[in-house]
Amino acid sequence: MRIIPAIDIINGKCVRLTKGDYSTQKIYNENPLQVAKSFEANGIQYLHLVDLDGAKSKHIINHKVLYEISTKTSLKIDFGGGLKSSEDLKIAFENGASKITGGSIAINNPALFLEWLDQYGADKIILGADCYNRKISTQGWQKCSETDVLDFIKDYENKNVKYVICTDISKDGMLQGPSTELYAEIIEQTNVKLIASGGVSSVKDLETLKEIGCEGAIVGKAIYEGKIKLNKLSMLC
Repeated sequence: MRIIPAIDIINGKCVRLTKGDYSTQKIYNENPLQVAKSFEANGIQYLHLVDLDGAKSKHIINHKVLYEISTKTSLKIDFGGGLKSSEDLKIAFENGASKITGGSIAINNPALFLEWLDQYGADKIILGADCYNRKISTQGWQKCSETDVLDFIKDYENKNVKYVICTDISKDGMLQGPSTELYAEIIEQTNVKLIASGGVSSVKDLETLKEIGCEGAIVGKAIYEGKIKLNKLSMLC
């Protein structure tokens, strides 16, 4: 299972939210590159970079942070947040993203998302399936749809999506464990490569996610709050 630390960006700074609530933001470092380099120094190969400003706006915003990290580390970056047009996608790839994650776009403009999938391939385009009470959320988790997360994933699997990042918003930033039952259900009923996100609080959580068959696991607040040491993460990679 791939271990994927997360860096969330607001105003160019490394922050974390609780349950996606922007009013709960806590700044952990004003220099995201410094954080990324610490991951790399500890043997980490992957990074989940999220433009939270972009997620709430109509376009990508923090692409300069993406560029700096991609050019000054060897981390393989999946980038999400604010990708609402083909121009945004082009900017993300030109600034060093290895993959991009499309969430809101897959609900609001599925034709465009499928166009990206066809143009760039299933190894480059990740489906973002962020949910609250199993319902897909969009616009930086500010809006909730009526679409069930499993139905959403199954529909896109039929359209050749290969990778899915699934975040249970109720777990995100809570440090109370991930939605293992939901992930097990998705893994049992689909063949997607599932990347779990939200709630990881310990190495044991990661071992459980590996046991149920997750392809990857994103870790955020547990690192920043010292619940999981980076040298412990590197041992799992």
